[in-house]
Amino acid sequence: MHRVVGSSRFVKPRRIGRRQAGPGGRKGGGKGMRFVGKRVLVTGGARGIGAATASAFLKEGARVAIGARRQSSFDAFAAAHPGADIHPALGEVGSQAKSTAVVKAAIAALGGLDILVNSAGYFAEVAVEDIDQAHWDRIMETNVAGTFFCAQAALPELKKNKGNIVNLASDAGLIGYPLGAAYSASKAAVINLSRAMVLELAGRIRINCVAPGNVDTDMIREAADASGNASAYLTRANARSPTKRMATPQEVADTILYLASDQASFVNGAILSVDGGGVCGF
Repeated sequence: MHRVVGSSRFVKPRRIGRRQAGPGGRKGGGKGMRFVGKRVLVTGGARGIGAATASAFLKEGARVAIGARRQSSFDAFAAAHPGADIHPALGEVGSQAKSTAVVKAAIAALGGLDILVNSAGYFAEVAVEDIDQAHWDRIMETNVAGTFFCAQAALPELKKNKGNIVNLASDAGLIGYPLGAAYSASKAAVINLSRAMVLELAGRIRINCVAPGNVDTDMIREAADASGNASAYLTRANARSPTKRMATPQEVADTILYLASDQASFVNGAILSVDGGGVCGF
C-alpha cells in the first residue's frame, strides 16, 4: 500500500518504482494483490467452489490451508498448483471436535489465521417422504455444525487479527429447493447463524454469506448422474436462472474474495446472492 503525496496540479505526484501502482496494489490497476501475507483456511478447498476460491486467494498473494477430508484430495489440488504456498488441514467437519481439529491444523501450518471460508458442504436430492435420520444428520452436521464449529474454533485468531469469515450458504436457504428439504433447511440455518453471530461479534470480526444458485461443479454433475437423466437434469439446472445458465466456480470465488477483502470493510452480515437472478422468482 502507498499514500499519494500531493493532489494539486502544481505538485507532481511521486512515482513508486517505475510505474504508479494501481488502487489494488498491482501496477496498472485492477484487483491487484489484495491478500499478500494473509493466512486463509478454505474448508472443502480441494474441489468445486472451494478449490476455485483457494486458487483465487493464492493468485492474490495469500497463504492458504486447504481443508479436505482425504490426503489424496489435497495432493490432487497441490499437483495442480506446483510451488504454491498451500498446506493441508485434513479431516471432516461436522462435530465440534472434528471441526476444531481442522482449524487448529490450519493455524499451526500457517502460524495464525486471518480469513476463514466455510465452503465444505453436502448436497443430495431426497424426497420429503424418503428423508431418513442418516440423511438429515449428514446434511445438518456438515452444512450447519461444520460451519458453526469451524467459525467458533477460528474466533480467537480472527479476533486477534481483525479477520473475517465468509460462509457458503445457497439460494436454497432463501427460496427452497424441491427434493431438497433438508438441504434448504441447512442453508437457511447458515444464513441466520451468520446474522446472529454478527450481532455478537461486530466490531471485532466481519461475517458474511454467499448464496450461490446452481454452479457448474462436480457436485451438481454427480447429482445429475444420480437423477438417471443427466442431460435433462443439467438443462433444468441451467434454466433455473433468468440468465439461462449456471454460475462458474470462479464467479462465486470472485464474490467470496470481495467479501473477504478490505474493499468490503463495512460489509457485515450481508447475504450476497450469486445466482443470475434466480432468487427473484420463476
